[in-house]
Amino acid sequence: MKILIGGKGRMGSLIASTAEAAGHTVLGMADAFDKSALEGEAADVVIDFSHRDNLSWIKDYVLANRCALVYGTTGVTEEDKAVLNELAKTVPVFYSSNFSYGVAVLRKLIATAVPLLKDTFDMELVETHHNQKKDAPSGTAKALLEIMNPDGEFKEVYGREGITGARGKEIGVHALRGGTEAGEHSVFFFGDNERITVSHHAANRQIFVNGAIRAAQYLEGREAGMYNMDDLLLMGGKE
Repeated sequence: MKILIGGKGRMGSLIASTAEAAGHTVLGMADAFDKSALEGEAADVVIDFSHRDNLSWIKDYVLANRCALVYGTTGVTEEDKAVLNELAKTVPVFYSSNFSYGVAVLRKLIATAVPLLKDTFDMELVETHHNQKKDAPSGTAKALLEIMNPDGEFKEVYGREGITGARGKEIGVHALRGGTEAGEHSVFFFGDNERITVSHHAANRQIFVNGAIRAAQYLEGREAGMYNMDDLLLMGGKE
């Protein structure tokens, strides 16, 4: 495939090298400050893990060239999601807050556990990322929280401080930041004299890049629509 990459940071560079190693052609990398890569040959797919500020020109490019979009930018707003959903009416769009296949399985495990445990166990969510991450909690943590609390049954408490009193009907959400941690997400279920922990640890960013390339390959030849990691799970992780 011919791939255009949004952003020129470390993630974009890693996507470029991985895509080329897999035999794809990288047409270039572009951002809001340098769009020169847009002037050449049209891409089959745009992969963007950069910053939501790039979504505006990406939207225009994708529509103009009728190419697919793989979108994994963090800090996405409801307005951004609306843009992606609108794009999906015209082109294939693959959006996920986390492109790790392991995290996709983690989501399924939590979705199975919550209905069985939520009435008798206390639930807590902890995520850990590197010291340069801009948003907290992470997009993946927010997605996991939606699975844990789909109907807003529990109060969501972001960190605790002071005299908080006895725990109520709540889910605690905690964000740790430090070093070069690529990402860890853990959901704790605390019962009487027992605890269940479901956790995923990313050793480095390569797993997210691999997921992005896999997603791009999955979109090849697909009709317009919104796709996500659940679609890859149905295929057993094969594009």
